[in-house]
Amino acid sequence: MHQVSPLLIAQVTDIHLFAEEDHQLLGMPTTKSFQAVIERLEDLQSEVDIILLTGDLSGDGKPASYENLQNLLHPLQIPSYWIPGNHDSAIVMNEVLNLGMISRRKSFERGSWNFILLNSSSPGCVHGYLTNETLDWLNTELKTLSHNPTLIALHHPPLRVNSQWLDTSVLQNPQELFAVLDCHPQVKLVLFGHIHQEFQYQRHHVNYLGTPSTCIQFKSQSPTFAIEHKAPGFRLLKLYPNGTWETWVERVPFVHRLELTATGY
Repeated sequence: MHQVSPLLIAQVTDIHLFAEEDHQLLGMPTTKSFQAVIERLEDLQSEVDIILLTGDLSGDGKPASYENLQNLLHPLQIPSYWIPGNHDSAIVMNEVLNLGMISRRKSFERGSWNFILLNSSSPGCVHGYLTNETLDWLNTELKTLSHNPTLIALHHPPLRVNSQWLDTSVLQNPQELFAVLDCHPQVKLVLFGHIHQEFQYQRHHVNYLGTPSTCIQFKSQSPTFAIEHKAPGFRLLKLYPNGTWETWVERVPFVHRLELTATGY
């Protein structure tokens, strides 16, 4: 279908739901904070074309946590696509997150844009890594798909974010990713999560965007683990047929007292 109006994309990331709905992450009731995001998405329901769920959707990797996610997303009836983060179980996700409007597809076209979703999680590790198989698949997809503007999403940032403790857990082989992207000028945007904060950087005409978590927020440019007292959020992007785009972060009115010590994030 020929795209006339822009696509509106919601990037939702680092939800950290648990099998037990009342379980908290550092004192944050992640189900309730995510429900606040869902309420805002309900306001935008008729406008949002796609939801991109960019990892750490679960805090424990248990099937019930993903069932909780499905139940919360279901009323929106918005096509949703996902990738795993370091706290997720990709195997369990593949089994559970495939009902209704939630899709396991990792490459698709919508309007005048292509979307490619990459698994950067490395089992047992907090940091990210893209396997040769994944990089070869990405290169093949970019060659095979139309030369329409393309958005790529992964969980781990392929850049350092000027935060000493977070920079130890970013993507470990970014140059291999850049080597692929540099050959395909149709790539316009790379989205990621993991850092629980807003971030933007441009490299070779590609814009790299990090997005706040729907639960706790990490303090930007902090040398050590630190919580930022900002509300939960998500990102909206307007993607135009000619490859231009607009983006902004929305915060939701949810306030909760947090514990300020890291416990194995």
